[in-house]
This record gives sequence, C-alpha cells and structure tokens, in this order.
Amino acid sequence: MYRFIVQFVLVMFAVLSPLAVLAADSFRVPILLYHRFGATVADGMTITTPVFAAQMKYLHDNGYKVIPLRQLVDYYKGKAPAPGPKSVVIVEDDAHKSVYSDMLPIIKKYRYPVTVFTYPSAISNAKYAMTWDQMRELAKTGLFEVQSHTYWHPNFKKERKKLSPTALDSLVMTQLKKSKARLETELGTKVDMLAWPFGIYDDYLLRKASEAGYGATFTIERRHATPADSVMKLPRYLLVNADSGKAFVQLLEGNAVKRNVVY
Repeated sequence: MYRFIVQFVLVMFAVLSPLAVLAADSFRVPILLYHRFGATVADGMTITTPVFAAQMKYLHDNGYKVIPLRQLVDYYKGKAPAPGPKSVVIVEDDAHKSVYSDMLPIIKKYRYPVTVFTYPSAISNAKYAMTWDQMRELAKTGLFEVQSHTYWHPNFKKERKKLSPTALDSLVMTQLKKSKARLETELGTKVDMLAWPFGIYDDYLLRKASEAGYGATFTIERRHATPADSVMKLPRYLLVNADSGKAFVQLLEGNAVKRNVVY
C-alpha cells in the first residue's frame, strides 16, 4: 500500500510540475507607450498632463507594479523570472521636450521606471525635442533608460519603394548603427533595444536589427505582451488622450478599445 502511495505521488508530481512551471510563466503585461504631454490635446498623440497624472495615480492606488522594460526583456532572454501579477511597463517614443517638463515630475513622484526611445538627429536640434543635457539629467535620476528609435525616424515602407535593395540595406544599417553609437557615446549607456518608427517591421528589418546589435525590438500592436511573444517584436499600446478613466482600466485589464491612431 505504501509503495502504491509513493508511486501515485511521484506520478502526480511529474504531471503537475510542468503545469506549475507553465503557470509561473503565465503573464500578460501591458507596455504603455506615450509620446507627448501638454495642457491641451494638440494632436492625436498628445495626452494632457492631468490625464497622465491620473493614470499614474491609478496604477499606484490599485496595486499595479511598474517594472523596468529591461526586466521584461530579460525574462524573454532567460535572465529573469516571469513578471508578477499586475506588472506594467512605461515607455515613451521621440524624447519630446514635454517628457522633461511634464512627465518627469510625475514619474519622480511615484519613482516609476521609464524607457525613452529616441532618434538622436532630433536631440538638441529639433524645437520639439529635448537637449542632450536634459537627456543626461533624466538618466541621472536612475528612473529613465534611453534606447534607440533609429537615427532620424524614417518610414522604411516608403524608403523600400524608392531605393534599390543595396541602397535600402545601406540606409537601414546606417539608421540602426548610427543611432546606437551616438546614444552610447552621448549618454554612456548600453543601447540594445529598438522601437520601430511608425511600428513598421518585417522579417528583413528584424534580421537587420539583430545584425546591428539589438536584442529586443518593439511594435505598436495594441495588446499585452505574453510568454508567447518574440522578444524581437514585443507589442505596445500607443496611448491617446481618450485612453483615460474607464478606458484606461479596460486597457490594463486587456479589454482595450480599438483605436485607429494616425501616427
């Protein structure tokens, strides 16, 4: 009888152990993508600062844990455990000047980690973008990590129609390598993550990103990241001002309203 019980326990352990591992790795993490902030909705990707503040307060008050994007990426690479329940990631594209003026004070209040994806050609050049000194100040807070958004944010779909395969190769690799090198030189940081401009990617671009030294890339597909996703095409929610209140709660729960956003 004793022998039978032992055998039964061993069989059940063998059956349930894989399920336990699967359960431990089962997660759904929303990556929240912001672009610009301001007092009014100046365009489709501007979120008013009060709405952003309310979203961050909701995360804080309702038990959500904002984790660094790199922590999520490390899971996919086998370097970190699966994210815990109610994990959320916050990112920003373009390094708009309102990140420094509007986003930074709110982020410092809650001590949330943020990853900023930027294209270096705009920094200290474009009126809408931050300066290199402001970028360094963000990095010094320990809350912001800066990663690549190519060098000048090209539309690779349009470029493919105009260029020969050889010229396209040259453009793509220049965009990927030059951005990485400039950011690493200016900020003294490791750059190995890439957000695709306009969310445009395909197998060819994914292969080129890998060749250029990127170990993770990001799209703008409006859904949660799960264990089934590839680290080379992780989805992000491109937030708009209408993603506030109940809509924001629905998004966090995986029931986001479908939106056609003009990038």
